[in-house]
Amino acid sequence: MICARARPLFSSPLAFAISTTKHSPINLRFSRRSFSAVAMSSSTPPSQLIEHIVLFKVKDETDSTKISSMINGLNALVSLDQVLHISAAPLHRLGSSAFAFTHVLHSRYGSKEDLTYYAAHPDHVRVVKEFVLPICDDIMAVDWIAHQVPRTNAPLPGSAAKLTLLKVKENLSDEAKTEITGVIKGLSEKFPGIDQITVGENFSPARAKGFSIASIAYFKDLGEMEAVDAQKELVNLQKDKVRDYVDSTIVVEFVVPSSSQPSSL
Repeated sequence: MICARARPLFSSPLAFAISTTKHSPINLRFSRRSFSAVAMSSSTPPSQLIEHIVLFKVKDETDSTKISSMINGLNALVSLDQVLHISAAPLHRLGSSAFAFTHVLHSRYGSKEDLTYYAAHPDHVRVVKEFVLPICDDIMAVDWIAHQVPRTNAPLPGSAAKLTLLKVKENLSDEAKTEITGVIKGLSEKFPGIDQITVGENFSPARAKGFSIASIAYFKDLGEMEAVDAQKELVNLQKDKVRDYVDSTIVVEFVVPSSSQPSSL
């Protein structure tokens, strides 16, 4: 979602691919807390949840060690107290013909103020300046207030995620937007393979490339996600409910990395 003061980094279970076309300086080694499980032991869940997504396109021919440095540096930001969960990873699959993103960051916060604190923190600013900006030639970000707080803020390593971003038609009514989010909210009842899902309207439009509704769904693993996608008749039925409201979509799939992966730069 970058500014050195107060902006996040550059600030769905279903692929709605509608064919309309605590504070210590980070040494860039992981905290002893697993970045994918940092919030699981929290006894006081937040009253709300802020979802923060950044999509990156790494430049062609970038050395793999520089990519690893970027991923490790971002994941190490779990040491900041305000971060409930953070996971930076390469994409498993991208469903978009208009973009060529290669990596994703998903992080969670208990409030907009916590997200702002994270964005302005010197460790975050340093990671972005030293490891992200030099190797990326396209970045977008979205933020939303989750419609519900999941039972677990930090999905387990190996969990599969499906991120869906929707660009709705111009001048779409609030009623239609509510209908879209309502359909997405109901997906977990129709597809038991979904472990958790949140949806909301983006509140950081400057870096969102016009995409205004976002959702992220987590599954036990890639097999569970693919099993849901295989229910094509039911999947298409849900898509049809919102098809007329949507201009374009981005669908991103990724796997939560394991804390056992190499973390030193």
